[in-house]
Amino acid sequence: MKRPVIIIGIGEIGGVFARGLLRTGHPVYPVTRAMRAYEVAVAVPEPDLVLVATAENDLHPTLADLPEVWRDRVGLLQNELLPRDWERHELRNPTVISVWFEKKPGSDPKPIVASPVFGPHAELLSQALAALQLPSRILADEQQLLHELALKNLYILTTNIAGLVTQGSVGDLWLRHQELARSVADEVMDIQAALTGAALDRQALLDGMLEAFRGDPEHRCMGRSAPARLERALQLADAAGLAVPRLREIHSRQT
Repeated sequence: MKRPVIIIGIGEIGGVFARGLLRTGHPVYPVTRAMRAYEVAVAVPEPDLVLVATAENDLHPTLADLPEVWRDRVGLLQNELLPRDWERHELRNPTVISVWFEKKPGSDPKPIVASPVFGPHAELLSQALAALQLPSRILADEQQLLHELALKNLYILTTNIAGLVTQGSVGDLWLRHQELARSVADEVMDIQAALTGAALDRQALLDGMLEAFRGDPEHRCMGRSAPARLERALQLADAAGLAVPRLREIHSRQT
């Protein structure tokens, strides 16, 4: 019998991974808001993986309260994720997946591009997605992971922030509002470079974003969290001493 997997947060995305893991033969133990992680850790002290599937805003409180026996087997999948997020909790070598499928209530998950995954349990997550016919690819090293995380952040932040202006799809954003998309993307990449301290391949990031646009051109730009994402981006820009004039212009329109 395969070892169990803990999933903290059984929302839409956590539910997808639960289904895939069950199909591959792994018992799945959920940790919901109404449960105490430490009590579950007493019952299941050595799971194969502890997949943290909470929303971005809940990530740091969850990691801060993570039972000690689980700290060496963590998996992360949040948007706006960078190495600094797990490093501040002194987590070493987590398994990280950049999720590139959409899951809405009452519908099957819809892939946009293959979801890249890296870490000691990358194969486990890749097999779980394959069981649901969702594509993934295993990355070779941490440099590739950093690129993929920056790419997902670029896609999420550019489409959400530009979407506050355009209100349309990602295909429409690039077809009819390319100057806006490029200027927002440039400033988002400035922020990502400042947060990572890395020399990011900006053209490769832009190319990756356009590949995702082509993967689902009808995907809506602006989600409910778009205003909060813009606020967060401006806070990070301020902390890094970045001007980001286009982001500030968009913010001024919303207030």
